[in-house]
Amino acid sequence: MKLRHAIALGIGLTTLSAAHGADAFTDALNAAYPSYRAALFRTNSKSQTESEQAITKTLAAWRDLSATYGSKPPAPYDRDDRFAPTLAEIQQVFDAANQEIRSGKLAEAHETLEAARDLMAELRRRNGVIVYSDHMNAYHAEMEVVLNEGAKLLGEPQGFMLLMARVGTLDYLAERLRTEAPAALAANADFEPAVKAVEDSLAGLRAAVMAQDAAQVKAALAKVKAPYSKLFLKYG
Repeated sequence: MKLRHAIALGIGLTTLSAAHGADAFTDALNAAYPSYRAALFRTNSKSQTESEQAITKTLAAWRDLSATYGSKPPAPYDRDDRFAPTLAEIQQVFDAANQEIRSGKLAEAHETLEAARDLMAELRRRNGVIVYSDHMNAYHAEMEVVLNEGAKLLGEPQGFMLLMARVGTLDYLAERLRTEAPAALAANADFEPAVKAVEDSLAGLRAAVMAQDAAQVKAALAKVKAPYSKLFLKYG
């Protein structure tokens, strides 16, 4: 809910490029994000060696970022009295995930790492900064609801209609994955097919819900996450 609220509050503001922001800290945060993104992806795919490598890079990048900006954040973060504590909270998340990864607890580490995404999003939100990752996060939050609750809704009165409402929300958020992409990202030859794969997965789900075929819906639900995960790994 927080992530969707962040996007709603940000409508009308300029979306910052995933590679370049409007201030030094946002630029540094964007530069550090890919290693964190890889750690999320690798722990979710149960890849031990790759998870260890990704969290090592994440920790190094975050320590550098914290050392540079922790005590002297640039505008607009310089008026945020929770800036330094938030950086420390994110560091604690990464430290905890690192211990879990080293212990082979990849599923637990993945859940731990999710908290850092929310902390970063909230840090930007309260300082009026939006980046492309926020749109990716908003889609992810609603996607998880659909994947976790979609099949259950089919057993409720008017369950197909309830699920279609959720699919409609996902459609809207998927559209923003395309329309809010910075120009440099949209021009990337690999971006278009990656976004289209997400859109196609939703089209399949929407068609199954409209057909009111529970078996088709469940099959379509199983095809929603993979295209998003691939898009997230490269651009999220």
